[in-house]
Amino acid sequence: MLIYKQTFFKLTLVFIVIFLESCRQEPLLKEPWRPLFDGQTLHGWTVKGGTAIYEVRNDQIVGTTVANTPNSFLTTNEHFSDFILELEYKVDPDINSGIQIRSNSFPFYQDGRVHGYQVEIDPSERAWSGGIYEEGSRGWLHPIIGDKKASSAFKQNDWNHYRIEAIGDTIRTWVNGVPASHLVDERCDSGFIGLQVHSIGDNQQEGSEINWRNIKIIIDSAARYSQKTPLPPVITKNRLLHAEAESGWQLLWDGQTTNGWRGAKSDRFPEKGWVIQDGELIVLASGGAESAAGGDIVTITEFAEFELMLEFKLTEGANSGIKYYVDTELNKGPGSAIGLEFQILDDARHPDAKLGNHEGSRTVGSLYDIIQASSDKHVYPIGEWNRARIISTNNHVEHWLNGKKVLEFERKSPEFRKLVSESKYKDWPDFGEANSGPLLLQDHGDRVAFKNIKIRPIVNESL
Repeated sequence: MLIYKQTFFKLTLVFIVIFLESCRQEPLLKEPWRPLFDGQTLHGWTVKGGTAIYEVRNDQIVGTTVANTPNSFLTTNEHFSDFILELEYKVDPDINSGIQIRSNSFPFYQDGRVHGYQVEIDPSERAWSGGIYEEGSRGWLHPIIGDKKASSAFKQNDWNHYRIEAIGDTIRTWVNGVPASHLVDERCDSGFIGLQVHSIGDNQQEGSEINWRNIKIIIDSAARYSQKTPLPPVITKNRLLHAEAESGWQLLWDGQTTNGWRGAKSDRFPEKGWVIQDGELIVLASGGAESAAGGDIVTITEFAEFELMLEFKLTEGANSGIKYYVDTELNKGPGSAIGLEFQILDDARHPDAKLGNHEGSRTVGSLYDIIQASSDKHVYPIGEWNRARIISTNNHVEHWLNGKKVLEFERKSPEFRKLVSESKYKDWPDFGEANSGPLLLQDHGDRVAFKNIKIRPIVNESL
């Protein structure tokens, strides 16, 4: 019995020693960090946007503000999709800055303007460091509001550490180890990383600096090294963003129900032809004819002056449209309801692209059968989301496609009426001249998906 107890005691000691030794060892899952900055040169980086000064000093990248220049960005030549990024920075208290991630610069988008997600560096009293902003586009996606722990994590006049995880549609940030943002957004899944030197105002002196060091990234199986965060996600799909809510935007579709919509020629939403799946409002394929299945749908509310934006996704050869100032009483017969139309079309495969009052006036982004959209528009490939925007105020109308204005016109003008007289709508009295009307999504018998449908009504005191 004594021998048994001694043996058991020795084995227990061995297991305890092994356990303690294993605790002192490095984790089995070693993080495969890779440096983005070699500490000596700016090799692999390019300046975009403005003309702020970037140089290397003491193993650091130093950015210096310059007067009379827009925002400047030192960007990686390499693009990244899923990754974990860590870095340290120190910033003068009087300047704003940020870290661009999954960002891009395209000639078709605002003449190459840098746009994309930005993790904020904010030494001001607002203290939104670690929040997520979209540079050159939607503005604030995840501001640091009501989170005292996150807003107080930034250290003034000292080095700060950021951890940024971009995995799938989720972006999460930490400031000095404190969780700051948890964003779920589908807009962009790839792009460069950039270090911003913000432009300065007339009342600011040039020469302020921001320093970055120890810039490293994980790109191989990044999801395996992701950290948990207690923050609830801020989901942008079919929801109003912070800046949108503050500036009067409204959701036209809640992403889940048919509330606010009905059939264009019915007081109910269609029982067939339309489905809601994964936050997408989808008109189903039914042979390519107008109103072949469920028919068009319209908003229950009518609008006079407005700014409308939504995203749409085409399938091969698909045809659809967004109509406005729709008169649902004008045409009770077969076919689509009547109104001005932002054309949605697969230009490369649908024969309508070569038709119209002038060839091309039925292409995507055009005012259907009346005015052709600009030929230098940019359209994302089939299966990807495109962004439509329509602005109508004081009879001036603009069509925008993927951030670029593709046409404009004046409703009720002699020029507009002449174009209508040359179109298929020549026999419709006062076509497109209603003072108000519902908005319409067209069922043209092809599968097309919509999401993020939002409107900002414009109040015109002169009406």
